[in-house]
Amino acid sequence: QVQLVESGGGLVQPGGSLRLSCAASGSIFSIYTMDWYRQAPGKQRELVATVTSGGSTNYADSVKGRFTISRDNAKNTVDLQMNSLKPEDTAVYYCHAEIRTRMSRPKSDYWGQGTQVTVSI
Repeated sequence: QVQLVESGGGLVQPGGSLRLSCAASGSIFSIYTMDWYRQAPGKQRELVATVTSGGSTNYADSVKGRFTISRDNAKNTVDLQMNSLKPEDTAVYYCHAEIRTRMSRPKSDYWGQGTQVTVSI
């Protein structure tokens, strides 16, 4: 009933930029935190950036100063602007959100399908 759809991944050279977008749709009463995670081959999924419904943000140390997370509460979207990309940023990036579908129900976790980001010459 709720879908998160990501877009914007691709291949970029070191030092380049990409912008990821994620749109939530379906039966949505309210959205709490929205996040971006990533998972590189052979590694665990890690939290990259978080934005609360009030706009507070938090970043992994590895991306501070290079990545910016933002959200549009009216459109139920969250973006990740990635600058000064490095080869070690190569991973599948996943959108995540805590969503309440009805006022009477607790919030649940929802994930997007993932989008590949490859940073290489």
